[in-house]
Amino acid sequence: MAALTGAGMSAESGVPTFRDAQTGLWAQFRAEELATEAAFRADPQRVWRWYQYRRELIAAVEPNAGHRALAWFGKRHSGRLTLVTQNVDGLHQRAGSGDAIALHGSILQDRWLDQPRACCDVRNIEPGAPPRCPVCGNLRRPDVVWFGEALPTRALAAADEAARSCDLMLVIGTSGMVYPAAGLAHVARRQGALVVVINPAETELDEMAHLCVRERAAQCLPWLLGASH
Repeated sequence: MAALTGAGMSAESGVPTFRDAQTGLWAQFRAEELATEAAFRADPQRVWRWYQYRRELIAAVEPNAGHRALAWFGKRHSGRLTLVTQNVDGLHQRAGSGDAIALHGSILQDRWLDQPRACCDVRNIEPGAPPRCPVCGNLRRPDVVWFGEALPTRALAAADEAARSCDLMLVIGTSGMVYPAAGLAHVARRQGALVVVINPAETELDEMAHLCVRERAAQCLPWLLGASH
């Protein structure tokens, strides 16, 4: 079995969706104006502060019953569930799904903006917003996939393999609008898997799904996966 989760699942824990995070100071910006390499290079401090703000929002919430049910099932049935998420908030990992495939990276981690040189050592970073290498000035950036960037090769390959080999795919809390992630459901269906969409709202994947469950993940998954027993 494979599960593909999206922003709607995290929203049930109180995490604003990517485009809903524009409040207060950030209301004047579109998310697409901040989540690009060009935006970061043009104004590293502004983009870094926005991500720090989003990190603070995430730190204030907890995994919901849906996150915990998936983690419970994965541990109880070792090797039977591959969890693929479009979310960068780490809630699946905090719930206990440490092997979740994070297609869009992790907002809780950083990486070097440019190819690191020999002097770029994470043990010797100059603090700042953003931090940098004290020798060459290479900046640290959030380890997420920005607009215009490709998904991590290994993560995408692992997710594709899960879609091709599963007999059931649960598509949970995602609009089905973001590709290539949404394409995984089509891959699973073409390979003969049963595709079940779990979302209280209509999605772009409803027509190709075998079944649509109009329920919130936190309400549906504990019962569906047996975690409520």
